[in-house]
Amino acid sequence: MTKLNIFLALISVFCALGVVQSQHEARKLITALESERVMTHQLEVEWGKLQLEQSTLATHRYIEGIAREDLNMEKPVTTRAVMPTYFVGLSDSKRVLMP
Repeated sequence: MTKLNIFLALISVFCALGVVQSQHEARKLITALESERVMTHQLEVEWGKLQLEQSTLATHRYIEGIAREDLNMEKPVTTRAVMPTYFVGLSDSKRVLMP
């Protein structure tokens, strides 16, 4: 009977240690999950900011402002505009080499 009691006590100690170990692992995983959720939220906020910045940078007004201020460009006057004609004189040849 004494051996049985010692055996059962050892089994209960090992089970208790298993419970403690599993609770510790669960807490570590919950902590990792929460940190990943925080990181996900931060990345979503940053993604939203980047999308807003991209839409701002892609507007015609912004591009036109950069072209005028930084590159000193202006809209062409229709009387000064020249439309290039490509492949002039190639209509009579049968073979056209394209780059």
